[in-house]
Amino acid sequence: MASQASLGQMDEKDEPISLAPSTGANPSSASRPRLCETLSTQESKWRDRYSFFLERGFQLRPRYRPGWTPSWFGTKLAHWQCEDSIQPFYPLLLDAKCIRDGKAVCIKMITRKSEEIEIARYLTPTELPDSKNHSVPILDSFHDPTSPDLDYIVMPLLRAFNNPEFLFIGEIVDFVTQLLEGTEFMHRKLVAHADLTGVNIMMDALPIFPRGWHFVHSSFAPNGKEILKPRARIDYPVRYYIIDYDCSLRFHPGQSPIIRGLGGRDNDPPELLGREPFDHFKLDVFTLGNVFLKECRQKFLGLEFLDNLIQLMMIRDFHQRPTSLVVLQNWYKIKASLNVGMARWRLRKPDEGVGDRVFHTVADGIVSLKSLFDGDEIKTWSKP
Repeated sequence: MASQASLGQMDEKDEPISLAPSTGANPSSASRPRLCETLSTQESKWRDRYSFFLERGFQLRPRYRPGWTPSWFGTKLAHWQCEDSIQPFYPLLLDAKCIRDGKAVCIKMITRKSEEIEIARYLTPTELPDSKNHSVPILDSFHDPTSPDLDYIVMPLLRAFNNPEFLFIGEIVDFVTQLLEGTEFMHRKLVAHADLTGVNIMMDALPIFPRGWHFVHSSFAPNGKEILKPRARIDYPVRYYIIDYDCSLRFHPGQSPIIRGLGGRDNDPPELLGREPFDHFKLDVFTLGNVFLKECRQKFLGLEFLDNLIQLMMIRDFHQRPTSLVVLQNWYKIKASLNVGMARWRLRKPDEGVGDRVFHTVADGIVSLKSLFDGDEIKTWSKP
């Protein structure tokens, strides 16, 4: 995936690299070495497998090469000026470069007790992919060379769907469409995600960050130094992916999805309050509706067209709650009723000042008028 995740990667709201002063001196001259000057216990495990991953066709960053010493030692550089000082946020995830094509990937360490790999590979797009399949592609999977309890999966490097934030209404429409189609596809394959929350929705952001980004500090270029400026996804559409199947269930044809379960990170679904069996497919419908509510409707103005959809998805009684297919069909009707000219209207936040609101209202009118005369307004609903 692309940046970090749970199945694949979880993106962090980029903390800038520390600007603390440094002499660049060798640690022997200091009373205590900085944390970035040595590898943590978990980092050492990655380093010990550097050659193993290389044989599999994946090269870890310089920090994890055997015999690594900080590149700023013996120079006038401060540690924060060097990429190999950057430490990972998540111990079970690390980025690498695919030697075959040079693309950035994410490697996830998994215990064999989990069925995550089997479900993820089952949903991985085939040579004849379904355009509605938004399950994260599994590029490779293999066993650990020394530990019988560890496996690895390799995914494209992704980043959180809301980093950077949405800018235009059309981007929200595309996001909702892709996620509803992806959920319906997953359910059609008899897989219930059971943790379909915001942290498990990511995007292939290369269209808006064509140079890529750093796995840990995703506001920076891969070298960890240059700050990136994203392109607008209304003009460069991205593809969204569902990740992290460690809570997921795969049902057999004819098997009832109404069984006991624990759910995932979202504690809002009413069915999780008790210990009674519930429909795991309907749980996905509710939690995805909650994503649309909290990440879209409550964050931005002008999205009233989402109200009926969200209310439908978040019906409290899961027996009355519709299936993902019915929700998708309902959304197609809502989408067809929208004026495509509003796709390029800039999103506004509830706390936006009056001056900003007036400015964006005028700007939206100019954009709509230009689209009308240029004859290209239909392009604003384009898909990746």
